[in-house]
Amino acid sequence: MGYFVRPTVLLSDDPTDEAFATEYFGPVLAVHVYPDGYYERILDVVDTGSRYALTGAVIADDRRAVLTAQDRLRFAAGNFYVNDKPTGAVVGRQPFGGSRGSGTNDKAGSPLNLLRWTSARTIKETFVPATDHHYPHMAAD
Repeated sequence: MGYFVRPTVLLSDDPTDEAFATEYFGPVLAVHVYPDGYYERILDVVDTGSRYALTGAVIADDRRAVLTAQDRLRFAAGNFYVNDKPTGAVVGRQPFGGSRGSGTNDKAGSPLNLLRWTSARTIKETFVPATDHHYPHMAAD
């Protein structure tokens, strides 16, 4: 019982379509087929096209294309998948979290997440009182 949302594929001729800027939590796939030679332009559109930055993926045989996407989209997805499905982290084994409108990129599930709940502080204590407060740079020439 309950609600069932059928998987939906949205095909758009416009890479700036709202479908690519909306964060869906359901079986929705937005697709834009770009012309050959537009790869880097499309990466720019992807990087700036959404206020969300939770999950992204690139499927490619060309290693240079993969590395370019990883570099250019480093702020566009807190979790980035290469030649794999982008449908969720492995709970308990893979840190998970996004930035921008998707969160603070704290990476729940990571020991680094503990840093989110700490505040660094430095304390210096001198146990032998100074008897001379003159420093070499204060010496008369």
